[in-house]
Amino acid sequence: MLTPQTLKAVFDRGLSYDRYIAGGTPDQRESWSRVYSRISLAPAHRDLVASFKRKMPVLVTSGLWCGDCSAQCPMLARIAEANACIDLRFVDRDREKELAEQVRICGGLRVPTVIFMNEDFEFVALRGDKSLSRLRAIAARQIGAACAVPWAETPPDEASATLSDWLGDFEQTQLTLRLSPRLRERHAD
Repeated sequence: MLTPQTLKAVFDRGLSYDRYIAGGTPDQRESWSRVYSRISLAPAHRDLVASFKRKMPVLVTSGLWCGDCSAQCPMLARIAEANACIDLRFVDRDREKELAEQVRICGGLRVPTVIFMNEDFEFVALRGDKSLSRLRAIAARQIGAACAVPWAETPPDEASATLSDWLGDFEQTQLTLRLSPRLRERHAD
């Protein structure tokens, strides 16, 4: 069960984006860095994320070897950079097997899996392994592999739509936190 104690313990073991990718092979680091360098938030997106008020711990189970992770996790890092209220951490799925078992998607050990929490490390939402736009694009191409190879470049329109999906997930979580009666009482807002 995803208790606050379990989530906080794994979160505390998690790494920042830079520290996480530093543990990869040279090819993995290059792949993740290449995607990261191409991602930027539009001014309206940056303003939206900057408006977030509630602390939002976000835990990502990932794999440095995973193409979907290298295509999407740099987007999460860029979103988190836009507001200090977002505390983003990464853990390797294979090193955090107990957590990975608890966040299976469609019965599988999928990555990336993103766990959104409130300031008390209570579970708020789970997203992964692909955003809606990414799933639509893959379905349109009807590819057979479940995970793209890390060196395969995501088309710019697909990357932009995927970034928008992830921004929506962060916004939805932030609004859930802002509208929580318990948190509104705590913060007198």
